[in-house]
Amino acid sequence: MADDKKAKADDKALKADKKPAEGGAEAAPAEGAEGAEAPQSKITRKKIILFVVLPLLLIIAGGAGAYFAGLFDKFLPQKPPNCETVKEGDKDFATCAAIKAAKDGTSPGVFVDMQPMIVNLNSSTKQPRFLRISLKVEVEDEAEKAKLEATMPRVVDQFQMYLRELRIEDLRGTSGIYRMKIELLSRIRAAAPNIKIRDVLFQEVLVQ
Repeated sequence: MADDKKAKADDKALKADKKPAEGGAEAAPAEGAEGAEAPQSKITRKKIILFVVLPLLLIIAGGAGAYFAGLFDKFLPQKPPNCETVKEGDKDFATCAAIKAAKDGTSPGVFVDMQPMIVNLNSSTKQPRFLRISLKVEVEDEAEKAKLEATMPRVVDQFQMYLRELRIEDLRGTSGIYRMKIELLSRIRAAAPNIKIRDVLFQEVLVQ
């Protein structure tokens, strides 16, 4: 009996000694797991910033720069020019003429270049004054263009006779230029009555 009691006491002592050891063995891996997860989470965040966020910011910045530089203009719908403020000789003048013709139900005509003309103005002073003008004549089509080119010497003669009678006072302001335009249009139609002349367009008007 005594031996049995002693054996049971020894067994209890051994079990009591094993429990802390087992608990300590189990706790150690848990602490090691937490320590391993912390560096791994830091590395994951850095990779996200490096491989996702940073390239995305670079793409957005590059796209914004390209947009403001006008590289996407040909891919974007173009805004129509403000034809109310466009003047003859502006880069949008031909576009506005086409828009106006479409609204009026007519197609754009054909433009004929005239050689620049330099004439002496009628001056009351001893100092000579000169007028230099460059013109385009708008006709109905290519057939009318060929007719006008054949008649051009007569047109130039009519223009020269009129321009040499002009004074500096006749060319002042927009109204003076508009009167000259009407007079030239009238004279070219008189010089070429069988040609369908639409308009006379100033490319340059210079008074020296």
